[in-house]
Amino acid sequence: MSLVAGVGQAYALDPREAGMQATNIALNSLGNTQPVLAIIISPYRFDAPSIISGVASLLSNVPMIGMSSSACMSVDGPRTHVVTVALLGGDIQAETHWFSSYSQGSGEIGTRIMQLMGYEQRPVESVLVFGDGLNGNAEEFCQAVAAHMPILGGLSTGDNLNNSTYQFAGTQHSTGGMSAAFLRGNLKVGWGYGHGWSPVGNHFRVTRSRGNWLRTLDGHPASESYAQLFRHPAREWSLSPLNHMVRIYPLGFEQSGRPDLVIRAPMRVEADGSFRMNAPLRDGSDAYLMVGSPDKCKDAVQNALATARASLGHARPVMALVLVDMAWQLLMQAWPGIEIQIIQSLLGADVPVVGGYTLGQIVPANSKEQEHPQFLNQHIVIALFGEKN
Repeated sequence: MSLVAGVGQAYALDPREAGMQATNIALNSLGNTQPVLAIIISPYRFDAPSIISGVASLLSNVPMIGMSSSACMSVDGPRTHVVTVALLGGDIQAETHWFSSYSQGSGEIGTRIMQLMGYEQRPVESVLVFGDGLNGNAEEFCQAVAAHMPILGGLSTGDNLNNSTYQFAGTQHSTGGMSAAFLRGNLKVGWGYGHGWSPVGNHFRVTRSRGNWLRTLDGHPASESYAQLFRHPAREWSLSPLNHMVRIYPLGFEQSGRPDLVIRAPMRVEADGSFRMNAPLRDGSDAYLMVGSPDKCKDAVQNALATARASLGHARPVMALVLVDMAWQLLMQAWPGIEIQIIQSLLGADVPVVGGYTLGQIVPANSKEQEHPQFLNQHIVIALFGEKN
């Protein structure tokens, strides 16, 4: 049976109704093929149990995996008040797992996923994960996972002020969790990633960090270092809009075994002037200010897609999953949805595209030197789902 994909989007005042309508559209796209997996991306403002109830009412026992996002993406571009449902059907098998304690022990969840893979003797073609982007430690999670695992995914966006997002697998959901889907069968997933940020020469030293908080740069509160550079008072960096716009001014770090800089981007500026990150930083490390370019971001989309198509080999792509860092949403406001437009123009109108904005991305190790999957900030990740044979 051929691999088939269908994508539906719907808006309704009632989140349950939106979930039902989006699912119905996706089912119609599948035709007579029975769905095997549902991928759901929904606005963080929408009630998760209502969405799950609406989707599940039409899918019965079909495995589901999903996350919240600041905007859902499809061929129509980013939309902030719609529920998006993508369905895969055909000669594949999917099973989903729910981990409610990701934010308390991210590394333990990585170990648990490795154990689940070990229990099954059947090979896994791909592991798709959605984790909490505001809580937890994605870098610790990746360090607990072996390099050979074909894992990719994204960290959900949500209410930055209340520090809440949601993820779900099946009917289970919460803030601070991680959902995972194991995909097997006649499936091949090709992936590529890239970004449009470059160092501009400004150099800092991390002089104090605690957990996921960057306290001081060059001995001064992080907001003061940015205030001197951008000529905005330090106190304004903890207020809107600067406390959110700080996302587009990340820091790049040198790392052994990596020719490029590892990017770590603030999620917000706290009242005490510290930067809230979603990965810990090492005291004494050198950081380089990075600035994004829309033109380089557009080039990154094309390069990521080319890499994804190359890794897909001769398999025919049937769906594209696009996970874009939230920084792109801020940087590319003059070109909303340009990422999807580029992808669609190169893939063709017959390949559905689904995605959302994230606070970080997870991709497999891409070289023999890397011992673990990579946790990224500021990137776009494109995953192409195709038939193996």
